[in-house]
Amino acid sequence: MRILVTGAAGFIGYQTARRLLAAGHTVAGLDNLNDYYSPAIKMARRDALLEQSGFSFEAIDLCDRTALAAWVGEFAPEIIVHLAAQAGVQYSLVNPHAYATSNVVGFLNILECARAAPDLKHLIYASSSSVYGANKTFPFSASDNVDHPVSLYAATKKSNELMAHTYAHLYGVPTTGLRFFTVYGPWGRPDMAYWKFTKAILEGEPIKVFNHGKHGRDLTYIDDVVVAIERLLTHIPQPQTAGPETAQDPSTSDAPYRIFNIGNNEPVALMDLIALIERATGRTAEKQMLPMQPGDLENTFADIAPLQEAINFRPSTAIGDGIDAFVAWYRDVAEPRGW
Repeated sequence: MRILVTGAAGFIGYQTARRLLAAGHTVAGLDNLNDYYSPAIKMARRDALLEQSGFSFEAIDLCDRTALAAWVGEFAPEIIVHLAAQAGVQYSLVNPHAYATSNVVGFLNILECARAAPDLKHLIYASSSSVYGANKTFPFSASDNVDHPVSLYAATKKSNELMAHTYAHLYGVPTTGLRFFTVYGPWGRPDMAYWKFTKAILEGEPIKVFNHGKHGRDLTYIDDVVVAIERLLTHIPQPQTAGPETAQDPSTSDAPYRIFNIGNNEPVALMDLIALIERATGRTAEKQMLPMQPGDLENTFADIAPLQEAINFRPSTAIGDGIDAFVAWYRDVAEPRGW
């Protein structure tokens, strides 16, 4: 199949494109290679993909709708996997306009490209566990109401789900939204806690432990995530017959629209995560215990039963194995390159 992957030089986008290429698909990658974190990492991911047959790449900003529409129109995708976004909760407090442009305007432009693509069978896009915001019922279910975000980042991801439903309803664009729960692993993002902890511990620097270590996170290993994405490519959402249950379930619709959690269904306490990184590095962290950051969720916990039912999927990577793999990659690849 011809598959367009946006954010192909990003963490999840890179690993997704790798897997799709290995499966024999033709993949077109798009990324603007911005400097939210080191562009050197993004260019290294891009260059690794360009070494594989069946891959092409364009550096296009999602907000350049003319260039985007022309490029997508020429490629004529059968599937769009939209992973490009302005990520990060804390940065949304500093630069909110970056989220409005990339995550809202940029997503609208992708939806328009999907509507115009004559061969398109499915649009899969990244949402986030952050949309659960002030919800207090665990585990978080895609059927829950998520109308109380606690960060602008979360609000933009919720808006993506609403916009996707509109295009599914009006134009019949089949859309599947994926609420990712703290994805980690090799080739990850330097702004995330597990990377920051590893880097600081190996450099003998103190680590910042927010909420005095009382956080819990449903950590999801990257290899498990891309397996789920690959299986969902051909799991095209079908309109659900309207009825009392369907009408009250925000994860389904009488349009071709679906929302899934992509998580591990097994939260890890922050202090346990730190202990695993200490074990993998062979060093003890100096910890600075700090209060909760604005916009953060104290705990995340994914209900993945609908995903299991839909594609017979359950994550298989234990947290200790995943952290060991990341630390080994960091020492072999990231640390020598100064990332």
